[in-house]
Amino acid sequence: MLAVTDLTYRIAGRTLFDRASVVVPAKAKAGLVGRNGTGKTTLFRLLTGEIAPESGTISLPARARIGRVAQEAPGTEESLLGFVLKADTERAALLAEAETAADPARIAEIHVRLADIGAHSAEARAGAILHGLGFDAEAQQQPCRAFSGGWRMRVALAAVLFAEPDLLLLDEPTNYLDLEGTLWLETYVARYPHTVLLISHDRDLLNRAVSSIVHLEGGRLTTWRGGYDQFARQKREQAVLQAKAQEKQEARRKHLQAFVDRFRAKATKARQAQSRLKMLEKMETIADVFHDDVPPITIPDPVLRAASPILHFERVAVGYQPGRPVLKGIDLRIDTDDRIALLGANGNGKSTFAKLVAGKLAPESGTLTRAPKLSVAYFAQHQLDELRPADSAVAHVRRLMPDAPEARVRSRVAQMGLSTDKMDTPAGELSGGERARLLIGLATFHGPSLLILDEPTNHLDIEARESLVAALNAFEGAILLISHDRHLVEATADRLWLVAEGGVRSYDGDMEDYRKLVLAGRSGEQRAEAAPSGPSAADRRRLAAERRARAAPLKKKIDASEKAMDRLVARIAEIDAALADPALYARDASRATALAKERAEAARSKDAEEEAWLAMTAEYEEAMTAEA
Repeated sequence: MLAVTDLTYRIAGRTLFDRASVVVPAKAKAGLVGRNGTGKTTLFRLLTGEIAPESGTISLPARARIGRVAQEAPGTEESLLGFVLKADTERAALLAEAETAADPARIAEIHVRLADIGAHSAEARAGAILHGLGFDAEAQQQPCRAFSGGWRMRVALAAVLFAEPDLLLLDEPTNYLDLEGTLWLETYVARYPHTVLLISHDRDLLNRAVSSIVHLEGGRLTTWRGGYDQFARQKREQAVLQAKAQEKQEARRKHLQAFVDRFRAKATKARQAQSRLKMLEKMETIADVFHDDVPPITIPDPVLRAASPILHFERVAVGYQPGRPVLKGIDLRIDTDDRIALLGANGNGKSTFAKLVAGKLAPESGTLTRAPKLSVAYFAQHQLDELRPADSAVAHVRRLMPDAPEARVRSRVAQMGLSTDKMDTPAGELSGGERARLLIGLATFHGPSLLILDEPTNHLDIEARESLVAALNAFEGAILLISHDRHLVEATADRLWLVAEGGVRSYDGDMEDYRKLVLAGRSGEQRAEAAPSGPSAADRRRLAAERRARAAPLKKKIDASEKAMDRLVARIAEIDAALADPALYARDASRATALAKERAEAARSKDAEEEAWLAMTAEYEEAMTAEA
């Protein structure tokens, strides 16, 4: 059991923990959540003894082992499998001693202990963990130096999981996993035989892998039963009840104070007034509800409308070396309103396909046709390093608006979700989430027709991810998404493409189908074949194109109706401003009467336009979703 009691810790004058207490039972699986910067990683450092608390205690059972992924696996000649096996230090020490032991009794003890800890199946267990994290049998025998930092982080994670510490601390483990690795980790953590404390902003991981949520807010730790969705619902309900209780208490306080103020000077009422004054002093203040509003993320709509298809692939092959394509035989199309998520394990070519779509790679063979007015915005996590660390967000945006006044530049920065006190902060001093917001804003600055997002959520907390979901759903262009965040994929994508075995093809199942197939360990080809039966990808594209063509005239009417409503709303606002001027009635009463009549007519026209717009929108949605 992990017990934190009255923990207090400050950093740079800011209180992160203020007499915080929490108990995590043995073998429990708990998710640690809270806004970025509240101190979640600092708590892990306190638990491991890396730093010491100012006051309070942290207690664990005697000889309990704590495991945490502190850094990536070193770039040495040691194989991945060998590095992971070394993580079980007791097994490694016993095997080394068995090589030199001469005492028959000690040799017997060693072998009994090796059998007790399952040493003879260790290689199989380590291999299974590495396989679940994306390393096949051949890769497991490769040296650590052959892999990049992100892959070596996976190896370090595999080593911690293999060691099976009594308390497993995982800090955003999905940041360096693909969707397939994340799905595997969900199941592994849920079945882990010891205690787990998990920091994550992945809603699905927190819903599937843990049975309780530890919430860090206002320097306090609070435990909630259930996964993240259950926690969020209970938190909302508590906030409503707390706000109502505050209102009642404030009304009671005002009533008592009014009696005291009125009668404390009167001899006949002085005793009663004094009694009520004592009641006020003893009244316990109900804690304020935390209102930590998250700035929205705004993505401008396309400036130029490209005609469908905006991209058409015919037997396209692409790669980095002539004659050695990474992907080939691509026969697909992307239309103006497509929302596409790419599935497939890392290394299969998702980023290569994204670069092809973005125009960063040219086709090696085949034909790729682009719409004349197509503009593409591309966001990838590695681009965070391309921001100028010494320049502020305002300086980055000013380069794109050299002739704009300062107020317009700052307004554009605010639309990216950066607060006023962060606008002039050097980019190198912004948090990961703030830099991600800035980069998304810079990438989409000119209103693209197609938005490509490659793992956009790595540095965003749950609330910011919800802001991104809202922004993507409001965006009127096409989207191509690569993400390990299943919630983001399910909330924004309406088409799934599988990148596997050197090709890209439509996947006919949903995310739950894909999850089951990933956990079953099937190949990419089996996944596609095992998806629910239905029309072929070509048939579905043809049917979708026919539906869009039939609905195009109706879409034009909807757009015209929206513009008409905007004009009417603007005119009503102008009239209201004029009628609000008292001088108008004294100066020209007939003009005021005419304006009032015009306003009434404009309001009726707006209501009629809204009814027509609602009817046309319903008809359009029915036409787009109906089976051909």
